[in-house]
Amino acid sequence: MATTRATAEEPEQTQEPAKAAGAEKAEGPENAEGRSTVHTLLRLWPYVRPVRVRLSVAAFVAVIASCVGLVIPLVLKWMVDGPVADRDPAGVWLGALYLLLLGLTEALLFGLRRWLVARPLAGVEASMRADLYRHLQRLPLAFHDRWASGQLLSRGTTDLMLLRMFLAFPLTFLLVNSVTIVVGVIIMLVQDWTLGLVILGPVVPVIVTCVLFERKYAAVARLAQDQVGDLTTVVEESVLGIRVIKGFGRHRSQARAFRDLSRTLRGTELRKARLLSAIWGVIITLPELAIGAALVLGVVQVADGVLSAGTLVAFLSTALALRWPVDSIGFLLAMSQEAATATERYFEVMDEEPESGGAKGSSGPAVRLPAAGTDHETGGLRFHDVTFRYPDAAPGTIPALDRIDLHIRPGESMALVGATGSGKTTLTALVPRLHEVTSGRITLDGHDITEMPRESLRALVAVAFEEPTLFSASIGENVLMGAHPNAGEPELDRALAIAQAEFAHALPDGTATQVGEQGLSLSGGQRQRLALARAVVGHPRFLVLDDPLSALDVHTEAAVEAALRRVLAETTAMIVAHRPSTVLLADRVALLSGGRIAAVGTHHELLRTNAEYAHLMSGTEGDER
Repeated sequence: MATTRATAEEPEQTQEPAKAAGAEKAEGPENAEGRSTVHTLLRLWPYVRPVRVRLSVAAFVAVIASCVGLVIPLVLKWMVDGPVADRDPAGVWLGALYLLLLGLTEALLFGLRRWLVARPLAGVEASMRADLYRHLQRLPLAFHDRWASGQLLSRGTTDLMLLRMFLAFPLTFLLVNSVTIVVGVIIMLVQDWTLGLVILGPVVPVIVTCVLFERKYAAVARLAQDQVGDLTTVVEESVLGIRVIKGFGRHRSQARAFRDLSRTLRGTELRKARLLSAIWGVIITLPELAIGAALVLGVVQVADGVLSAGTLVAFLSTALALRWPVDSIGFLLAMSQEAATATERYFEVMDEEPESGGAKGSSGPAVRLPAAGTDHETGGLRFHDVTFRYPDAAPGTIPALDRIDLHIRPGESMALVGATGSGKTTLTALVPRLHEVTSGRITLDGHDITEMPRESLRALVAVAFEEPTLFSASIGENVLMGAHPNAGEPELDRALAIAQAEFAHALPDGTATQVGEQGLSLSGGQRQRLALARAVVGHPRFLVLDDPLSALDVHTEAAVEAALRRVLAETTAMIVAHRPSTVLLADRVALLSGGRIAAVGTHHELLRTNAEYAHLMSGTEGDER
């Protein structure tokens, strides 16, 4: 059997759109300061492990390239103290050849390092992005209710780009530059230990500055990344809601909201820049002063004959060669902190508990339901004392659904009727386990749905929501999402006919026409009919329809109802209804009031015996949460 996938078309219970869960934690600097950058980054190891050999080779090549660069000052010493002092042109040309070969070797080795890391790190990024997307599909609706889509989007794009950049550059060069600095300092101490001690003078203040910088920058970097997520959310919502914005002339207010968020992000980025300027001011100025002091002392020593000119040139050349490794400490630490916060943000999502792929509390095989037409007392769709409270509801609040007992017999259609907010849509979402019941149980033909793998359950239950979601694909692909994998044109044509959606054949490319993002190139009624076609295309065993005809005109509605009656005769169905015409599709009606079943009977029985139902059917009720 087929089903429409759980596309989260849940109109009930509007949640406050999210800054993400992680954004709230990160805005206090204590959270960023309390975590270990190294411990956080080690969580990337499972993704890096498959390419560890290539990355290790790349790091080794970079270390060799850097050490080759440190040989150049030694060649200069040989040239100054030898061929230059002896006025030997052949020796000078030989030294120049050595320098050229060393320079070319260094350049080639760094080029090799870049080639070694490019492909595997692109694969790491792709693997992490695929895992994130796959995990998002498995997370429960309660998670998506809490998180803004822009926050999730920024984690799958900007944050992963930061991680790839960290693995490609800072991760390697934190090691390479550390080795370079150690080897360079050893070379300088060997050449002249007194000058070497002068060069080492700024070490302690530079280390203290780096520690302070790391603590402060971590909090600001996290805040900036969360603000990027908020800004992404605003852009996405503005694009998707452009018709509303234009229709109400709200483009200026939306632009102001965007500008305010942009200014906030700009302020945070400037705080990052100030921190970087502070650390650079220290780690550039102090070593430069040390080099200047070493130069003065070295010139005095050369003048006194204590030190050779070649040794001084080599010493200063080595010191200058270490300027880049030392100067880079600031932005390497900054990129490492940004990578650590990106890692935190990525795993905040990955650490969320997904829906289990199999039965709740079990990984056993799929449950086989008996053939349709089973015992009317135990078969069909049944709610046994079901209570449901939304996961984010405050403790002690009234549940959205309270002790629901309802039995839809095999082959029967039941309409759900109730005032706005009575819980009709919430009840329908429990059947395909878009939400888990708080207590009680739901059975399909006598089998508890929590004992069935979700994939099997959703292959038995097809769903059409009042707010239809279409994807950026062809009409045929959208409809056949609800069918078995081998379904083709016959099944598609049948479903379109039932939903009175033959307009698809008249489009420029027929059912191959691309509907565009959210299907907004179609009218509301057309989208709703395609969603209905998607629900019925797979001959579902159980059918859940949430006011599926609300956007149709009277004539189209009548035609759809006539075709739908044939489908309902072959399935067990629950239909959320607001209009009497939709109610008449059902065999019986259940009145939902305040989250409880107030009455069950036929349409005509309830009209005679229940004042609330008669009132609802006499007017037009809006949609509910």
